[in-house]
Amino acid sequence: MVVVTTIRREVLTLPAAPLGPDNPLPALRPLDEVHHIEERDRNDLPHDMARQVGYAPLHSLLPVRVRDGYGRAREPRRIDALVLENDRLRATVLPGLGGRVASLVHKPTGRELLYRNPVLQPANFALNGAWYSGGIEWNIGATGHTTLSCAPLHAARVPAPDGGQMLRLWEWERLRDLPFQVDLWLPDGSDFLHVGVRIRNPHERPAPTYWWSNIAVPEERRVLAPAEEAWHFGYERRLRRVPVPAYDGVDRTYPLNSTYAADYFYEVPDGRRRWIAALDEFGDGLVQTSTDVLRGRKLFVWGTGPGGRRWQQWLTEPGTGGYCEIQAGLARTQLEHVRLEAESEVAWLESYGPLDAPPPAGEWDTAVRQTEERLEAVLPRTDVEAAYAAWKPYADAEPGEILGTGSGWGALEVLRAGWKLPGTPFPESTLGEAQEPWRELLHSGSFPEPRRVRPPGESLVAPHWRDLLETAPAGPLTEYHLGVAQWHAGDRAQAVRSWERALEPAPSVWPLLRCLAVADQEAGHHERAADRYAEAFDDLCHEPRDDGEAWTAATAALGREAIEALLRAGRPADARSVWRRLHPATRERGRFRLLEAELLLAEGRRAEARAVFDEGFEVADLREGDERLGRLWDRIGGEELPQAYDFRMRPSSS
Repeated sequence: MVVVTTIRREVLTLPAAPLGPDNPLPALRPLDEVHHIEERDRNDLPHDMARQVGYAPLHSLLPVRVRDGYGRAREPRRIDALVLENDRLRATVLPGLGGRVASLVHKPTGRELLYRNPVLQPANFALNGAWYSGGIEWNIGATGHTTLSCAPLHAARVPAPDGGQMLRLWEWERLRDLPFQVDLWLPDGSDFLHVGVRIRNPHERPAPTYWWSNIAVPEERRVLAPAEEAWHFGYERRLRRVPVPAYDGVDRTYPLNSTYAADYFYEVPDGRRRWIAALDEFGDGLVQTSTDVLRGRKLFVWGTGPGGRRWQQWLTEPGTGGYCEIQAGLARTQLEHVRLEAESEVAWLESYGPLDAPPPAGEWDTAVRQTEERLEAVLPRTDVEAAYAAWKPYADAEPGEILGTGSGWGALEVLRAGWKLPGTPFPESTLGEAQEPWRELLHSGSFPEPRRVRPPGESLVAPHWRDLLETAPAGPLTEYHLGVAQWHAGDRAQAVRSWERALEPAPSVWPLLRCLAVADQEAGHHERAADRYAEAFDDLCHEPRDDGEAWTAATAALGREAIEALLRAGRPADARSVWRRLHPATRERGRFRLLEAELLLAEGRRAEARAVFDEGFEVADLREGDERLGRLWDRIGGEELPQAYDFRMRPSSS
């Protein structure tokens, strides 16, 4: 009996920490991103790589909000999934969580081809915060994990080239203002999941483009790719060319041979087939290959040092196996962005499936050759190119049954510009509360002032929205959003003037004072910033309001920033005043326990600061590469940093 390809709904139940509310304060500070290199390394890069490393690096998260409201208390949670299945493979996709392929099972052998995380634990690895590990993720926007890591995508059935059906995922990526789609296609009888990807630039100007498909696999593997050199990037922020497989006398193609976390971007020669595989000692595992547009291949390892092990435990449950990542991207490295011309698109096809090659141990050249020969036998390069050619005409196919709904931001942009985007509709029905004031600005030329006092909504910062704000009547909320857009554009003096103009007529001044405080900090005026933060927090505490989620999030976010600013200005008494007015539940969160230890130390209460560490706490939103825990421990005068707080991802001498 022939088993046809099916797409069905399913519900997974996983121990999961809730995402919580987004941070309501606009992300005005420069992007806190660890993936950038020192200037001294740029002179040694190939010309095209150096050009793309310097092309439009991201400096701001705006208009995206930070997602830092999650914790670490996990409870069983029902998670909507879509299952794409034929008689050979079963792919489980999470449309509400970035479209992640959480599982890919080879049915004849029963093998899980990916690292499947048994929990859903958000952690601070995405550009905007919340991210989780495992499976195959689709990273678009800029260097780092996408801001859509924990966001819902649009999803629907669409016709497939073989007469069956595909699963389409699509959204509007807001950092670069570009729509994209991911089509998952599992032909009947195929051992390979085909994935067609398209990024479109509907604008009349070029746009920087970024894409990396990240595949988590068990780390007890050897990772193979057709390369003899790689670009090594560690948390020392140095990019250097190294030989493959051995570097510093150690074969780095075995993830467990590295002590510290590191990236290895493989230098795949032009004309060579693009592929990467992770195979166990018997030669079994996963292979990923693609058409040549997706040129880059990479291995990421956590390393065997205490920091890398701690991060692995942090992202899952104790006692579960570790993982590494094999990846594929548009450029050689993730430090680069590619120019996408005006009114154009870039598209490619990827294929994922099982591979049973000869055992990969032994000489590198032999292992690579045998693996590539086996790949060619089960999925010829010409078949991948043919699958791409067959898929491309279907990229414009209109969706059928809607299986998931993403955000309304794409609908707002389509409404504004009147774009026609076949295959990826963004209907007005998806517009929601966040987009409503912007739709009114678009239709009436006026930004609506709220009927009741509440935290300001999300700001838009693209030039066309800034132009509309500049010509709108100058109400307090209009000036607030205009200032955010001007700040994003680099016109900081004008942004400050906009915020200052709004202070007198504004019924609520704390959002404006907070923006002005950030501007003071960026200009080096830390005492004035502390004054404004203190005044902003006082205003927020006197705001007539309920105790809903939005207000709790605003109080926590502003309180944290205010305490940090006051401590920096050497004013622990004022910082303590803010601390006392935080919600008791907020003060119990790990991030605020860390802040309490800093406050106690500033008050000269060293033993009590040490006691905070001894009692134990977990900073749920600890940032990748953040060394604040270790630095504070050293200031307190502790002995060796306890393992529970050791998240160091580089040698201590770096």
